[in-house]
Amino acid sequence: MDDSRTGPDSLTGHLLIPAPTAARFPGGTGTGAVVFGPDTALDAGPGTEVAARWLRTVVGPATGLDLLPPAAAEGQVTVALRITEEVTERHGPEGYRLSADGARAGAAVLIEGGGPAGVFWGAQTLRQLLGPAAYRRVPLTPAGPDGHRWTLPAATVEDGPRFRWRGMMLDVARHFLPKDDVLRYLDLLAAHKLNVLHLHLTDDQGWRIEIRRHPRLTETGAWRARTKLGHRASPLWTETPHGGHYTQDDIREIVAYAAERHITVVPEIDIPGHSQAAIAAYPELGNTDVIDTTSLTVWDTWGISQNVLAPTDSTLRFYEEVLEEVLALFPSPFVHLGGDECPKDQWRASPAAQARIAALGLSGEDGLQSWFLRHFDRWLAERGRRLVGWDEILEGGSLDTGADGGSGRLTPGAMVSSWRGYAGGVAAAEAGHDVVMCPEQQVYLDHRQDAGEDEPVPIGYVRTLADVYRFDPVPPGLSPAAAAHVVGAQANVWTEAMDSRARVDYQVFPRLAAFAEVVWSTGLPAPADRDPAGFAHRLGAHYARLDALGVDYRPPAGPRPWQRRPGVLGRPLEGPPPAR
Repeated sequence: MDDSRTGPDSLTGHLLIPAPTAARFPGGTGTGAVVFGPDTALDAGPGTEVAARWLRTVVGPATGLDLLPPAAAEGQVTVALRITEEVTERHGPEGYRLSADGARAGAAVLIEGGGPAGVFWGAQTLRQLLGPAAYRRVPLTPAGPDGHRWTLPAATVEDGPRFRWRGMMLDVARHFLPKDDVLRYLDLLAAHKLNVLHLHLTDDQGWRIEIRRHPRLTETGAWRARTKLGHRASPLWTETPHGGHYTQDDIREIVAYAAERHITVVPEIDIPGHSQAAIAAYPELGNTDVIDTTSLTVWDTWGISQNVLAPTDSTLRFYEEVLEEVLALFPSPFVHLGGDECPKDQWRASPAAQARIAALGLSGEDGLQSWFLRHFDRWLAERGRRLVGWDEILEGGSLDTGADGGSGRLTPGAMVSSWRGYAGGVAAAEAGHDVVMCPEQQVYLDHRQDAGEDEPVPIGYVRTLADVYRFDPVPPGLSPAAAAHVVGAQANVWTEAMDSRARVDYQVFPRLAAFAEVVWSTGLPAPADRDPAGFAHRLGAHYARLDALGVDYRPPAGPRPWQRRPGVLGRPLEGPPPAR
């Protein structure tokens, strides 16, 4: 970063997160500083209307400024928003250039974007430069005789993202988060220049999206009678029924709210495993020739249920009907269908499943799982959408030419979420598939942040803030052609041990800020050469922003008393995570 700042007041700009490509702060709050007041105008050029609306409805109330369109008044301080080809050529459609100069005639602050998203990310940087109080909902101090005043240092910031997929997976199936909490997380993603929310909507423990053609999915499948407290080996239970779901109007609101923040919401509907909640609602979806599926309930514990979908034509049609409604709600070009952790015991014992394997000439039960996913891969492709699945979708011959002359392969548009390490992503990228890297050993934020005994419900390996900061989505040794297929990365937030918004906050922050810099900042050195201490220094200022937003993050010194969960069993794994 080119940082030729002078003076202590310009340090605010140095503390931007994620770090910009280049930034200059030549005069602190002295020469060239911009002073905002009640008459500050907002001049929104063509294509910047969304960013302008966000500034007026979010930053405006925090600052007490109306940010009205420009008037003819001479000397009026103006924030101008523009889309320019120059920024597009230099930094891409999500890139931006912010320049602030109080001595400049006309636009004292100019935010130029390579596209509408670039202007929006530039507006997020403007908010950071205004200071933590700009993250409140109202001004913290009364207006003076001349109204509210805000000072912005003279600055030039140029920036653009490293990856086009900068995401977080939020699991609302294990523990339901109400709609307002999802909207809040969209704001938090936007504040960190993240642009994908992968919403995990169905699992053994709950079905969270209204499907009008199949109402029992939420009437029955959205509720469980009780819940395991802590890891599945814990003897503790919460006897209060747990559940909830999003109506289709809730989903429309979430998607529209995300679009206003240039965030794509990617739905996940799990098949053929992780489906006990659906089978509890519609027993005919299960392997009825093996077990009495009418006796199944929504699962109340954690782990991998043995109850998986039956590979029948009626099951395929049922999920086509589900997906028809999902596609109508989510404009995302990507639809995640899980495809992971599907036990095969029931299929091995099922005469119907074995008959299907024989009829299709498949390579056993793994081939049957691959057939299941390939069916919906093609079904989605015919509708202009792209299947995304966990790296298990590579198994069962999905990367090989099938005996039928090729239909045994995933379509070229299928994308892989590589969670069991880098290996699945490497194989998919080398085969020409796009990949989102999300290895559990690096960016599973349900894993514990410290080895201390006070960590609440400790799960997995220790993944410190510094560990996440050293994560890199492109593993060494990947060929240039394959590396081009790594479209980005996401941090995954599985909620088995997170039963509230506060618990999610604790696990996610501040590590999500480190992840955001990894996937956004183009100037980061190789992982071994990064400066976690320098990042932690900038994070010191960022905590004040998170405080203003009401984020219950993990403090650097460890959990606060109310963040601990003494006596609730976790599953800590010792030593460094395996490299794979």
